[in-house]
Amino acid sequence: MSSRLIGVGVGPGDPELVTVKGVNALRAADVVVVPVMDTGERGRAEATVLHYVPGEKVVRVVFALNERSDRTRREAAWDAAGKRVAGLLGKHGRVAFATIGDPNVYSTFTYLAQTVAALVPGTVVETVPGITAMQDLAARSGAVLTEGTEPLTLVPVTAGAAVLKEALSGPGTVVAYKFGRQAREVAEALRDSGRFDGAVWGSALGLPEESIRPAADLDGAPLPYLSTLIAPARRDGGRGGKL
Repeated sequence: MSSRLIGVGVGPGDPELVTVKGVNALRAADVVVVPVMDTGERGRAEATVLHYVPGEKVVRVVFALNERSDRTRREAAWDAAGKRVAGLLGKHGRVAFATIGDPNVYSTFTYLAQTVAALVPGTVVETVPGITAMQDLAARSGAVLTEGTEPLTLVPVTAGAAVLKEALSGPGTVVAYKFGRQAREVAEALRDSGRFDGAVWGSALGLPEESIRPAADLDGAPLPYLSTLIAPARRDGGRGGKL
């Protein structure tokens, strides 16, 4: 039988937000791989997974998750991670990779799957969708993501504040990911575009240290890396006005 690598989205952090299909995929796998920055660290994905599978089934694999300045080091880390997972596939045959959020939305799984498929030809790659941080923040804050014909733009602020400013100048709701280290630039972009009203940000969603606050409270201080911002579309308050 072909080796099978399954990327399983385990949501933003709240274990109750893992789908039934996701839980079944984790339990059916021979091994569940979780990404970490250091082998002594328990990441958010692992903490969620341990609600559903025993610890002896979980394998930590080190990734250069935040390495942006040294491409050589980053590529070496990815290659090492791919080889480790390829080895697990050769031994076990069915490996699940747990990723926070969704495996097809800014996930480490995308790069891992490409590497493993090249190392183990014939590997079947599957994904199980997960609830994203923007969905969870919308639910917890009451922010409506889209209505009627409104577009939705998702921007990783690691691409630069200019990308966010361009998105905010357009119509519809804008969601910003990974903006914690550039909180000051995000606040300036919201102010310049007149998009503070109704905007909200959150971090550590579903965890004890969860923080959800109006974007107007941004004071420029650094926030957790995985902070999420929702700047809703400008609406006139009428019902169905954009249908």
